[in-house]
Amino acid sequence: MKVLVINAGSSSLKYQLVDMVTQTIVTKGICERVGADDSFHKHGIDTDERVISVYLPNHYEAVKAVLQVLVDPHTGDVASLDEIAAVGHRVVHGGEHFSDSVIIDENVIRRIEECSSLAPLHNPPALAGIRACSELMPGKPQVAAFDTAFHQTMPPKAYMYPLPYEMFEKYRIRRYGFHGTSHRYIAERAAILLDKPLIDLKLITCHLGNGCSLAAIDHGCSVDTSMGFTPLEGLMMGTRCGNIDPAIVTFMIEELGMSAHAANELMNKQSGLLGISGLSNDLRDVRAATEAGNERAALAYEMYSNSVKKCIGSYVFALGGVDAIVLTAGVGENCERMRRMIFQGLESLGIYMDQQLNTQRGFERIISEERSPVKIVVIPTNEELMIAKDVARLCA
Repeated sequence: MKVLVINAGSSSLKYQLVDMVTQTIVTKGICERVGADDSFHKHGIDTDERVISVYLPNHYEAVKAVLQVLVDPHTGDVASLDEIAAVGHRVVHGGEHFSDSVIIDENVIRRIEECSSLAPLHNPPALAGIRACSELMPGKPQVAAFDTAFHQTMPPKAYMYPLPYEMFEKYRIRRYGFHGTSHRYIAERAAILLDKPLIDLKLITCHLGNGCSLAAIDHGCSVDTSMGFTPLEGLMMGTRCGNIDPAIVTFMIEELGMSAHAANELMNKQSGLLGISGLSNDLRDVRAATEAGNERAALAYEMYSNSVKKCIGSYVFALGGVDAIVLTAGVGENCERMRRMIFQGLESLGIYMDQQLNTQRGFERIISEERSPVKIVVIPTNEELMIAKDVARLCA
């Protein structure tokens, strides 16, 4: 069984073709700058990757380009689209409607449309991808996997905001959480690595990249998470500010004369590592500038680590203790310096990092000392495989 997994962003479309018998990637790629004149398509794995210059005015044409390259008679990865059993789509926001991945029908499409105002950059492209597959692969089963679904187990004390209750009743303003597929995947993999049932563990999972979120997981269920009504809340990120005094927003609008749209753009796209360093939203660039003596870059680096450290501490107490802290994504998997800064000084909480193990990279591993009551685990995330598994389970 082969499953095509599609992740449509605001101006991109990533995909993987996964063989579910071996649970390996057959091929993968990305359509970049969708809607722009200089759009292009990268297809293939590692040394076999090739770049195809092609105009992609919209996500329909991007899906069409992907399917054409998959069945190319000379270089294709499948003889025909019949070899693809089903399609899985990453959908950012499912609101309160979905607590699991679901087979897509017209009702599901309506629900995704209803949530588009909560994720205007992501849900509409996902819908475009779903509709394109419906037209270009008629009758093929499709599954939606929601970033928000895993966090639907949060209790009201965690997902409610201390606003007038009618704001929740009338407008469903509450914490939804995101990166759910990633948090679910690394929690399940960590349990296997620790050789303990997931239901017996208390975990703090950390998805640290350009976008960042933490989740508190108790007995396999998300009971709290750092992102909220939108992905802007929580930790300092690449371009997002994370938690700030909400009165700053009214100050920017009323005192500085900014529009609500401009204030939102500033907080989402001009803040975080980029806003503080003035250089880049990429932690690798910020680290290089820090090591070269750039004071603003050093401040950004310290603020990022401090943001994560404070959230970890709060979740340790919210859970009443923790068995393991799991890290993933670009920063969590690859930056040994950031991991060292995050866990420095946490020995009183039973967290002891092994500095030599911390320098390793590229595979699942425990990087805490043998004596550490709380284990530190690094798991390369694989959201596409998790989505493909959901597709196989639902279409069985």
